[in-house]
Amino acid sequence: MIRHATLDDIPEIRAMIRELAAYERAVEQARATEEQLREALFGAYPAAHALMAEDDDTGEAVGFALWFPRFSTWTGTRGMHLEDLYVRPQARGSGHGKALLAALAATCRRNGYDRFEWWVLAWNTPTVDFYTSLGVELLDEWKVCRLSGEPLGELAARTPEVVDPACEG
Repeated sequence: MIRHATLDDIPEIRAMIRELAAYERAVEQARATEEQLREALFGAYPAAHALMAEDDDTGEAVGFALWFPRFSTWTGTRGMHLEDLYVRPQARGSGHGKALLAALAATCRRNGYDRFEWWVLAWNTPTVDFYTSLGVELLDEWKVCRLSGEPLGELAARTPEVVDPACEG
């Protein structure tokens, strides 16, 4: 079963984020707290949305998908960025990942989103193979750019005066 996440799911979502980070060999980078997730998903201004996958027999949470809207200046429409898709190892191969992606694709259609995008680690061959089996187009010509930590602070220190602080989100 696929359903929208609730406040009660926050501990499971956090646990699965850490499981995913361990799988991706970066558990030390998964620092989100339950409080941060609660605010991000259910606060006054949600930054993201989540779906839960449950085992039909036990009702146990076996996976989740966390996404947020994005905007394309080229199409003039919103799209969806899938931040995390995770299915616990014991539940893989049972259709949960495909069901989560199908539910997200339906959300895109329902909301008029033209694009549904996400990243996948190049070394993660089983996941790349799973995505390509669904018809996903891998965009090799694009590179992911990230600015964080000290370089982010250094660049921020060079900012000119902000004319309208209300435009910052």
